[in-house]
Amino acid sequence: MVLKDITAENLDEPAEDTDRPKLGVRHLQSILLFFGFCVAFMQRVNLSVAIVVMMDRNSTNPDFSEYAWSEQTKSLLLSSFFWGYVLMQIPGGQLAQRFGGKVMLLFSVGISGFLALFTPLSAQLGDWQLTCALRFLQGFCQAALYPSTHTILAQWAPPAERGILATICFSGPQFGTIIILSISGTLAASKYGWPSIFYITGGCGIIWSFVWWMWGADSPRRCKLITTKERNYIESALAMISKSENNATSAKLPTPWLSIFTSVPFWVLLIANCAYNFGYWTMMTQIPSYIKNVFDKDIQSNALLSALPYTANLVLGLCFCALAQVLLSAKVLSMNASRKIFNTIGMWIPMAAIIALGFVDADNADLAIVLLTLGVGTDSATFLGYLVNHMDLAPNFAGTLMGITNCAANVMGIIAPLIVGVIVTDTTNPNQWRIIFIIMALYYFIANLLFITLGSTRLQPWNEPVKRDTNRKHIQVQAVAGDLEYI
Repeated sequence: MVLKDITAENLDEPAEDTDRPKLGVRHLQSILLFFGFCVAFMQRVNLSVAIVVMMDRNSTNPDFSEYAWSEQTKSLLLSSFFWGYVLMQIPGGQLAQRFGGKVMLLFSVGISGFLALFTPLSAQLGDWQLTCALRFLQGFCQAALYPSTHTILAQWAPPAERGILATICFSGPQFGTIIILSISGTLAASKYGWPSIFYITGGCGIIWSFVWWMWGADSPRRCKLITTKERNYIESALAMISKSENNATSAKLPTPWLSIFTSVPFWVLLIANCAYNFGYWTMMTQIPSYIKNVFDKDIQSNALLSALPYTANLVLGLCFCALAQVLLSAKVLSMNASRKIFNTIGMWIPMAAIIALGFVDADNADLAIVLLTLGVGTDSATFLGYLVNHMDLAPNFAGTLMGITNCAANVMGIIAPLIVGVIVTDTTNPNQWRIIFIIMALYYFIANLLFITLGSTRLQPWNEPVKRDTNRKHIQVQAVAGDLEYI
């Protein structure tokens, strides 16, 4: 490799766009991952929507079992998924790096789907205790979902297309949530009753696993469907910002733990992910309670209103994706500017919406719902910000980085309701809720400010640890490539 081949100026040359296949197998991989996220989140949410009917069979089809679970037991059941999910985040990233994202996704979605099929039976045979254990195992399996996806995208997504391919993938959770919220009432009222909610979601997971097994691939080099032209385009684009001749060898690289945990851009990513999860889960799980108790409007029992924030998130996410791609293609924005601008949209607009929500009059419930929808909808811009930035910093360890940051972020998702419980002792008191909103807003503001000032799209030197016997020429190439910034 000649040093001038990897200079920043060459990243702006139009040859890459000229030779780029407009549509290809890389888009198929993203679409498959979209549906993988979709069915995984259907399995994640299914108990949340089914448990209401399981505890009150007269509300739909009275021919099926009813369980006299207390609110405490209900909370245990709903949280048990996340115990296993958080526990396996970092190991999940390591496993994805070692064995590849394809096999880990088969494990995550397939086994989780298989367990979903047995949820009704587990409740019948072992009451809430066995159901809780089954949900723990589902979370344990799905922990590799995000790390595996980052591992795969790092091999499939050229730097200029990471935003659009990642947004397609990460829109799947919203779509899956919309689907399960829309069909759960109909399924519960059908002759198959509430167990059909678990049968449908579990069956979809197993079907997707077969499709993924046939068409999914860890990298272009391992894919039988891809054309030579598209494979060369992807590998050439990745080679522009990576020192290795073959990124597929990342499994053989030792994880540079010390370098990762002493990296400022990594810590900025971790803080951003924690802030996003703290705000997102507070908005989705606590603000419906705020609207119900302060504004006397129940949006959780209304399927249309329940799905509205997720729908806004899905639609706006795709719109932001298209806008970002246009701006990057026209070279209006650099990659660094794009990451930071869209992350700002995804954090500071929700910040403004949540502050405004705290000052809405009690007789203006519709405005409160609009602000909630705006806050949840616009945070999808972070798909083009911090969420894809793991691959910018270190594509060889993108899955490991995501496992670490997502572990910390999901802990924040558990802590957020506890903070609400301590501060909001009277759910009808808007002043207590306003404190929660101010905490969220400050967290969003600080996290994004750090991302703007200290975040980076530079390929980090520890993406490929240097061996002592490496020749001088290769070290020189590493030094230059390590200073590159995606243009």
